[in-house]
Amino acid sequence: MIVGLTGGIATGKSTVADILRDIGATVIDADQVSRDVVQPGSAGLASLVEAFGTSILTTEGHLDRSKLREIVMSNTVLRRRLEAITHPLIRAEIATRVQTAVVEGAPSVFVEAALLVETGSAQMYPHLWVVTCAPATQLSRLMAREQCDEATANSWIAAQMPLSEKVKHATQVVTNEGDQDALRLQVSAAYSDLMAQLPGRD
Repeated sequence: MIVGLTGGIATGKSTVADILRDIGATVIDADQVSRDVVQPGSAGLASLVEAFGTSILTTEGHLDRSKLREIVMSNTVLRRRLEAITHPLIRAEIATRVQTAVVEGAPSVFVEAALLVETGSAQMYPHLWVVTCAPATQLSRLMAREQCDEATANSWIAAQMPLSEKVKHATQVVTNEGDQDALRLQVSAAYSDLMAQLPGRD
């Protein structure tokens, strides 16, 4: 079973990923992959320096992600140039890690990524889990997590695809409105249902 795992900001996607790991699933974190493909000495980092200059490097030679974000944030052309460099590298590395997990006998592999629906990558996965919650819950969680005011939190949420739109693409919706125990029960039940679909299982 290869599953995409996504959700909106502050909905609890990473918490669901942790629960899945605890109950035996293999989870590949796309955000971590995005960091790995631009490590010092990598072809990815070399391509970024060629495109954006050495100002995007820290004094230790690592990618300064905040500096790069500043450069591309308000420039659509530069942002597309960044995506043209990094997205193929990230997709290829995720595919490699999925294949490795399958070869090693993993019964299920989840790929956790924030923008699966937005980038069209969700179509690559036969199953798509979307983590969601009520708008008021999302807002309060984001304000608490980032220690920001309501206007700032609302602007971040507004910059993303609405949760209602992501849910339309889901094969499984995980509603994260209760406590951790309730979420764990819900995820465990959904995972059991998923595993029951494996060939050879009742």
